[in-house]
Amino acid sequence: MAEYIRIHPENPQEKAIDQVVKILKDGGLVIYPSDTVYGLGCDITNQKAMEKLARIKGVKLDKAQFSIVCNDLSHLSNFTLPIDNGTFRILKRALPGPFTFVMNASKNLPSSYKGKKTVGIRVPDHLIPQLIVEKLGNPIASTSIYDEDEVIEYTTDPELIYEKWDNLVDAVVDSGYGDNVASTVVDMTDGVEVLREGKGNIEDYL
Repeated sequence: MAEYIRIHPENPQEKAIDQVVKILKDGGLVIYPSDTVYGLGCDITNQKAMEKLARIKGVKLDKAQFSIVCNDLSHLSNFTLPIDNGTFRILKRALPGPFTFVMNASKNLPSSYKGKKTVGIRVPDHLIPQLIVEKLGNPIASTSIYDEDEVIEYTTDPELIYEKWDNLVDAVVDSGYGDNVASTVVDMTDGVEVLREGKGNIEDYL
């Protein structure tokens, strides 16, 4: 049974953040808020947690496309090949924000990402995931949680999320209603190409 953890979105309680971080360090899966939809994540360095995340999504880990959620751009060089100044300026302007940037992957990725040619980088404009990553000491692997309802593609009510995911994850963080529009996915591997239109408009940052 998952823990249900209420955290204030603007004044997060340190004790509650510590509770989430401990669950992640112990290999748990956590549903957490972001500046777009609620996400499902785990510690990027924990192989067993990564395998569990892949099983829930119904994919093999080597085929999974989990984003890497960072609290700022300082981790970028750990996961991506060197980028030019123009690309960095776009990222700097757009992040934190509702974007997933697909970048050329470096060979320094954690073992569960080995062999990946590209990787999606997220820096949500939301205090809770930023503090979780900061206290954890490394990014989290993340994916969006979908709803089977074709009208409401993403579940926004954390209580309903808890009811649905209670037996699948280790904690659900409630910081109020989430959005039902996902991040905009932008391929930066060779220029700028929008792969999925979402909440963010990349044109505003070019």
